[in-house]
Amino acid sequence: MLTKTIQLFTEKEEEFVNLLIEIGTKRTIAKALVFLANTKEATSRDLERGTDLRQPEVSTAIKYLEKQGWIKSWKTPSDKKGRPVWNYALAVPVPEIMTSIEKQKKTEANNQLALIRKMRSYI
Repeated sequence: MLTKTIQLFTEKEEEFVNLLIEIGTKRTIAKALVFLANTKEATSRDLERGTDLRQPEVSTAIKYLEKQGWIKSWKTPSDKKGRPVWNYALAVPVPEIMTSIEKQKKTEANNQLALIRKMRSYI
């Protein structure tokens, strides 16, 4: 039987996840991002176990992170017969990701303020 270590979030990592959620990041994306930030590489199964997310949630989070260009993915052959295993790792350092999130939030806030100014012009 194979022995494999399952990584779990520390209190600091849980707090990081919660902060990402509070600024508007989806829970699944926040968990996947923090997990990948603290591992060199991970499979979908590692992400499921380490983040306590279901496979469809991991898949959705991975698609979003790939769309943003924050992670890279590659296939490795399975140890047994069957489908190859997908591996994931951050393609961009965490500080760059935080800068990108900051820019997105500033843009969203400015758009909201512009809408409020426009609403005031109707009064």
